[in-house]
Order: sequence, then C-alpha cells, then structure tokens
Amino acid sequence: MKPTDELLRAYQERVDRVLLNLLPPVDGCTTQLPVAMRYAVTVGGKRIRPVLTYATGQALGVNLARLDIPAAAVEMLHAYSLVHDDLPAMDDDALRRGQPTCHIKFDEATAILAGDALQALAFTLLASNEDPEISACNKLRMVRVLGDASGSEGMAVGQAIDLESVNSTLTLEQLESMHRHKTGALIRASVAIAGFAADNQPQELMDRLDRFAAAIGLCFQIVDDILDVVADTDTLGKQQGADIALNKPTYPALLGLDGAREHASQMYECALAELDGLGSQFDELRQFANYITKRRH
Repeated sequence: MKPTDELLRAYQERVDRVLLNLLPPVDGCTTQLPVAMRYAVTVGGKRIRPVLTYATGQALGVNLARLDIPAAAVEMLHAYSLVHDDLPAMDDDALRRGQPTCHIKFDEATAILAGDALQALAFTLLASNEDPEISACNKLRMVRVLGDASGSEGMAVGQAIDLESVNSTLTLEQLESMHRHKTGALIRASVAIAGFAADNQPQELMDRLDRFAAAIGLCFQIVDDILDVVADTDTLGKQQGADIALNKPTYPALLGLDGAREHASQMYECALAELDGLGSQFDELRQFANYITKRRH
C-alpha cells in the first residue's frame, strides 16, 4: 500500500489532467467565461471528492479510466458550488485556495456565469459519456445522483439553511442536517457514482459505502469548522475566522473545540465501522478517511 500522500497526489494529478482536457479551451475565446471556468477549477484544491470516486472505484475493481469522467464531473460541480458560495450575496469571501475568489479575480457576473457553466458541463459530460462499459441506465443514475446532491435536496438547501441560520443558535441535530446537505450530499454522491461505474454491485455493500460517505462527510465539515478557529489564513487558503466573523453556527461554537474534536473522532469511527469485514481493497478508503480527519488545511 502506497503512503497516503503519494496516493492522494496520484489521484489529484490524474483528475487535474482530465479536467484540463474536458474544460472549454481558452485559445480564440471571445469572452472571459472559459478563462474564469478554468480558474475556478484549476487554481488549487485538495480534490477530495474525485479522490473518493477513484478510491471507491478501485475498491470495487473498476478501471481508473472508466472513472475519469465521473470524477471530473464531481469536481466541476464542487467548483461551481464554491464560486457561488463565495459571491457577495452568499458568504462574500475574497480568498479561496490561497487565491482571489472568482468574482474578485474577474467580476461578479462572470463568476455567476462560470459557476452556471461548470454545473451544466458536469451533467453534459455524464450524459454524453461514450464508455460502453457503463450502461445507459447507470449513466442516468449518475446524472440523478449528482442532481440530487446539488439541488433542493442537497447543496442548495444546505446553503439556504446556512444563510438563514446566521446569528442563530442551532441544535446539534439541526447543524448536522444542514451539513449533511451542504457538504455531505456531494461527498456521498462522489462515492455512489463510482458504484454506478462498477455496475451490479450488491445493494448491501453500496448501502454500507453510502453510510461511510455520510459519516466522513460530517467529519470533513467538523474538521473544517475546527480549522477555521485554530489555523491561519495562509495555511487554510481562505480567510481564517470567516465563520466567526459572520456569526454562523459551527461545531466549535456549539460543542467547544474539545467537543468538536471528539465529535469528529466519533464520525471517523462510524465511517470505519462501515468498512469492517471488507477486504484490503478498501484500504485506500480507510486511508483517506484518516487523512480527512487529521488534515491541517
């Protein structure tokens, strides 16, 4: 088994190459739109979601080439969500991945259109995927799972709850409901989409992987909230203390730092428990779950 950093880097580099090939070209373009789309996708990023797609597919015996388009689609959808979340009408952030946010680098209208175009391109790629090893039914399932993850049952409603919760105190149940939608839905989709590339997987196994993804999605968000308090801006690549400044409900605000760390650990253990009894082919998922829990940015 390769070290986690090496595995992570290999998958990151793979999806970066795929993304560059699938994004619209900038040569000869008559507007800033393709440039802004590339900027939003290619300037930094941990690529956690496509990494999970690759690692899940690897565990299920899927050829990595068959996962390229699904992994790229997941990352494009994630990039769209960040562009829109950073807008003045949303979180009003000026820094993302250590660089100016899309609307600061270009302008607000261009950023909105870049996000719109990235979202549309993600679905176009899935719908037009010519891989004969993925059935038409499973291609449609991929489209649906990403649609559910991004819309009124996923990220969009999570962001709506987030915006409406400013200056409010949520219960733990309410906070987790928000993040299961805003952050967790796309992480779950990143794992599910690999299952559709694998085809004919036992439903019990896919249910376990979905619960794994749900737990690790919450863990990811808890760690994000902790880092917003304890890390610095340069390490984070975004403004430290942004959630505190906006008086948003967070895990440290609700549970305290120690309580938030304990809760992250509990979610990590829940995720690992879903992989109990599964073979060594699932070790990459175990590694990445550990990385998500212990990351520093």
